[in-house]
Amino acid sequence: MNQYVTGAVIRELREKNKMTQLQLAEKLNISDKTVSKWETAKGYPDITLLEPIAKAFNISVTELISGNTVCNENVSANMLRSKFYVCPVCGNVIHCMGEAAIHCHGILLTPLEAEPADENHMILISQAEDEYHVRIDHSMTKEHYISFMAAVSCNDMQMVKLYPEGAAEARFKIRGVRRIFFYCNRDGLFVADPKIYFISDNPRI
Repeated sequence: MNQYVTGAVIRELREKNKMTQLQLAEKLNISDKTVSKWETAKGYPDITLLEPIAKAFNISVTELISGNTVCNENVSANMLRSKFYVCPVCGNVIHCMGEAAIHCHGILLTPLEAEPADENHMILISQAEDEYHVRIDHSMTKEHYISFMAAVSCNDMQMVKLYPEGAAEARFKIRGVRRIFFYCNRDGLFVADPKIYFISDNPRI
């Protein structure tokens, strides 16, 4: 495994939940000395204890291993927490709704960090009936292109895969779309609010 729960994470979660080492140990049916060993980096929890530890802190095993907990009290699936991963080897695009350990071609992928659309990645959004028409003012050569677009609402995600020498455009059902993401193979992930970039009621594509 490339990642595993550390003693520092356990200590941080224990203190956040206002537990003593003894209280955590009692929940796990182990000794407080064992918890102390974890927190002082003298040992690691057995893999069979990961689920009980996560349960004790009211988080998922994935959050426990990653060391990043979801702050939103609603820890159920929420598309607005969407994360996108792109494999640098094959270009595979992977989407998830929270923390995850994603591997492709033996590489542990990290989630892309979205930046606001800029002057080199201009986005034009128009509307026709119940659809957004989205166009990116960007080259689509084999070396430099937009790889995908995605429209995200609270409970829905629509994705369109794009290819070099094609058009940097897509259509999405409006149905509550709050964010539009697009990925440039050289410059990374960008995000736009459709209300801000909406330009007219007439389709541009």
